Amino acid sequence: MNKTTWLTIGAVATAAILVVGCDTFERGNHHASSLYAYLYSGQKEHVDAPAIPVLSLPLRVGVAFVPTDNGNEGRHYSYTADDLVLSESQKLELMKQVSAQFKKYPFVKSIELIPTTYLTPRGGFANLDQIRTMYDVDVVALISYDQVQFTGEGALSLTYWTIVGAYVVPGEKNDTRTMLDAAVYDIASRKLLFRAPGVGNVKGSATPVNLSDQLRADSLKSFEAAATNLVDNLQIQLADFKERVAHAPTEYKIEYKPGYTGSGAFDAVGTMIVGGLGAGFLWLRRNRKI
Repeated sequence: MNKTTWLTIGAVATAAILVVGCDTFERGNHHASSLYAYLYSGQKEHVDAPAIPVLSLPLRVGVAFVPTDNGNEGRHYSYTADDLVLSESQKLELMKQVSAQFKKYPFVKSIELIPTTYLTPRGGFANLDQIRTMYDVDVVALISYDQVQFTGEGALSLTYWTIVGAYVVPGEKNDTRTMLDAAVYDIASRKLLFRAPGVGNVKGSATPVNLSDQLRADSLKSFEAAATNLVDNLQIQLADFKERVAHAPTEYKIEYKPGYTGSGAFDAVGTMIVGGLGAGFLWLRRNRKI
């Protein structure tokens, strides 16, 4: 054989090894409900119309899980009925944990736990407008998840898109990596108010005999760890959001519903105003202007 023939055979063999390698080294389970796909139909780029959210206090908050979209299944990962996905009762429990964080703040009037069945895959803001009318909510906390279980050999990774960009999740054999994400939107303005992520990693050591059972157990442990991390981060983001609203009057407009005085809600705004007036009054008195 001449040199060209050997090069051709070598190229074909290399390609074959790479193809087999992908199928061998990237096996696993993947479960996801994409917030990006739900709001923006899976596009990798989007442009939000600029709008200043009008926060009418006290807020009525909805909490819901983003629906799964089987049309977004990735390559080299299995999607079977035996794969563990969060049950409705588990979703409800997590939504209750998220709701408990909002209830700590006096500017929240009520919280509605919205069943996933009311959210349409790729429904976008049009679907959220329906939710807003149906449940009479002002803002909504949308919870999405992405879990990967690597069951192949070698170093693996998965790249997936979130509302703020791409995340790369590394993994090794029998690793279970989970990311939960709570994104809070003002529905009317389409503005993302804040978000809180939660990550859970579980390193397994299953043998081929008990691999299925072990993966199920690892899946649940990883979800639980991610949920705990999400709730912790949500506390931080809620407190930070309150401060941002109080100190950024040009970015948020605050109104009060009839009968609500605003006591205890974003008090920093009132404190700043009163404090500023008081300081000015004392300065004038000291300088005998009054």
